[in-house]
Amino acid sequence: MIDVPTMESVSTTERFEKLSIFYPMWNEELYIERALDAGHRAARGLLERGDIGDYELIVIDDASTDRTPEIADRLAAEDPRVRVVHHAKNRKLGGAIKTGFESATGDLILYTDADLPFDMAELPRAVRLLSDYNVDLVSAYRFDRTGEGYLRLVYTFVYNLLIRSMFGVKARDINFAFKLCRARLFEHVELQSEGSFIDAELVIRSTRLGFEMLQFGVDYFPRTRGESTLSSPGIIWTILREMRELRSDLDAIEALRKD
Repeated sequence: MIDVPTMESVSTTERFEKLSIFYPMWNEELYIERALDAGHRAARGLLERGDIGDYELIVIDDASTDRTPEIADRLAAEDPRVRVVHHAKNRKLGGAIKTGFESATGDLILYTDADLPFDMAELPRAVRLLSDYNVDLVSAYRFDRTGEGYLRLVYTFVYNLLIRSMFGVKARDINFAFKLCRARLFEHVELQSEGSFIDAELVIRSTRLGFEMLQFGVDYFPRTRGESTLSSPGIIWTILREMRELRSDLDAIEALRKD
């Protein structure tokens, strides 16, 4: 894994046929339009630079009970580059992320949250780093997390320490919702988690198979509308349960043979 310092953005030497950006959403009526607007701006910039040939934005509506499905369907009707996948039943974060990766049609895929936890202007930099360093996965970490409160800061520190000690993965801020992946990675990676452990599972499976990950830092913008449930006791318990249940499977992974 590579940890990269701040650099100025320059055009990438590799051109991707299509970028897919997907957003897992549950009751995000306050954020959905802003999230898609930011995605459009970043993707259009990549189009203009010639880094991608096309793009799509995918809303994974995880059985929302507010106006998220209605707004998503309207935005999709207005723009052919927007697609919506509706879950009939709530499948939690893991289920929504799995649907997102399965639904993406691009050779480059970005997963992120609807509450805009980072500036989408960072995306061209991430694409360039993925290309220049010839890696399969770019994962961002937050420079400063104190804006979301010290309790969640402690949770994150302990969680990353657990992942490092149990699985030997030296990743910073492993659960941050900024994962840029080459689609070919999912020819070999099959995610199992239905909860918030899925970010760590993606990194663990990928790196143990021999795919290379690069990390870089971004400014963090905490949620200003609605509420996050990621620090609730139920979510934390589910993460710990999935860590235990999947450990033997993850420990058994062997690196792919390189011809």
